[in-house]
Amino acid sequence: MLHGRYSGHSFEKRFLPRLTSKEIKELDKENALVILPIGAVEQHGPHLPVYTDTLIGEGLLVEALNLIPDEDVWILPFLPYGKSTEHLGMSGTITLSADTLQAVIRDIAKSIRESGFKKLLLFNTHGGNHDLLNMMAREVRIETGMNVFRLNPDYSVIHSLISDKEQKYGIHGGEVETSMVLALKEAWVDMELSPTEFVHLPKDTQHLYLKGNSYFAWVMKDISETGIAGDAASATIEKGEQILQLVSESFAGAIKEMIRFDLRTVKSTI
Repeated sequence: MLHGRYSGHSFEKRFLPRLTSKEIKELDKENALVILPIGAVEQHGPHLPVYTDTLIGEGLLVEALNLIPDEDVWILPFLPYGKSTEHLGMSGTITLSADTLQAVIRDIAKSIRESGFKKLLLFNTHGGNHDLLNMMAREVRIETGMNVFRLNPDYSVIHSLISDKEQKYGIHGGEVETSMVLALKEAWVDMELSPTEFVHLPKDTQHLYLKGNSYFAWVMKDISETGIAGDAASATIEKGEQILQLVSESFAGAIKEMIRFDLRTVKSTI
């Protein structure tokens, strides 16, 4: 018996593979949004599981859907593997190549379109997938005609909970991710081993950063001894619960907008 794994609103009411083929065929698909969640299995320092990104994605998705139980949204099984080549050489990392991940997303999207759906969200919880999914959203739009969206969790909504330094430099396995995993699965975190390590850019650096408009390419071994970037030692369960709530509320709001969004109304009539 599977106890709890497929329970709750998200899996009982909104998990698309739970339905029969006939039930899926008969769904009203005009505005229905299908969510393909994409995470990663990769090292997250000495204190967090390699499943961190995917676990956080699962938690955010469930919390967000609980906030909008009557919306026309369907979730697919999580794609747990992403493009994690920046963590290769660190034990536990399992990565797909860019070509493989693109091919998998393309095939899933075409299958969803074949079933009659018109809207697809690529929900991403791994930074290394970000650029690839931006590109794939447009490619899938071109190849299938679907309305395609890409969403990363909006961590700007938690600025009051963490320091400016963590907000800017805590990009992997730091206070935010550690707090969230504590709130979701405390037994999977070893806080006695939780490090604090930040990237040290020269003080006169004004333009270059790890991400953004002026960017330098890096792999994790270039920027970290411990495999993290952030203040994991300051993480707490309570902070994780607050982060999950705030980010899930933002996520739920975005889902509602996507369901109501009509690309045909965007073009100017001039």
